[in-house]
Amino acid sequence: MYWYCRLSLCLLLTAGCSRVDHLGKPPSFTPNTETPEQVAMLWPGLPLTASVQRTVDGASLWSRERQSLLGDRRAVAKGDILTVVIEIDESAEISNGTSRSRNASESLGMPQLLGLPQRLDRRLPEGASSADAVELSSGAQSSGQGSVSRNEKLTLRVAATITDVLPNGVLKIAGSQELRVNFEIRELLVSGYVRPEDITRQNVVTYDKIASARVSYGGRGQITDVQQPRYGQQILDAILPF
Repeated sequence: MYWYCRLSLCLLLTAGCSRVDHLGKPPSFTPNTETPEQVAMLWPGLPLTASVQRTVDGASLWSRERQSLLGDRRAVAKGDILTVVIEIDESAEISNGTSRSRNASESLGMPQLLGLPQRLDRRLPEGASSADAVELSSGAQSSGQGSVSRNEKLTLRVAATITDVLPNGVLKIAGSQELRVNFEIRELLVSGYVRPEDITRQNVVTYDKIASARVSYGGRGQITDVQQPRYGQQILDAILPF
């Protein structure tokens, strides 16, 4: 019993830690240090050109450097930043129905079988007869209907960082954004893989060009806590069979 009480207390404390953060105060931002984005930005990389050539190119308007007037400023290296545009406007509607029915009957009788039914009827209780030995009937009917209707619309823009460059040139990106309004924080997370040629001249990539895209838009705070069922209710919903 002692260990059971300690285990229950630990579970309650663990479940309530996320809410203690904004008890009587706004929720805290997630620290942006030691994140994959920061690690990628701190990576120095290798110089593309010699220092002497860089100085000569820096004084020319037609330089190949990214900082020049006509330079390509698209994100291509680890630590570079690009803009991800998320515009989702999708709707789906599915409806189906099924119906089945079946009737069956079986009857087995032996009114004349070497005179045995007549002899057997004498020993049976009053009203019982062996003429109709077996008679079976069954019926089954089932019907079902299903309908799914979904409508999603989301328009967001977030800055993402190239965290890695794969051997085939594909860029791995990750981005996060947090916005606190009063006592509620809205979080936007995006990650995935992008081809360099899918990045526009404005250094923008749309979400439909991101492979293995993971987009999360949610929040945490007092309003979110009220909208969520209590932990005890969630546990009961998971373990109760009825």
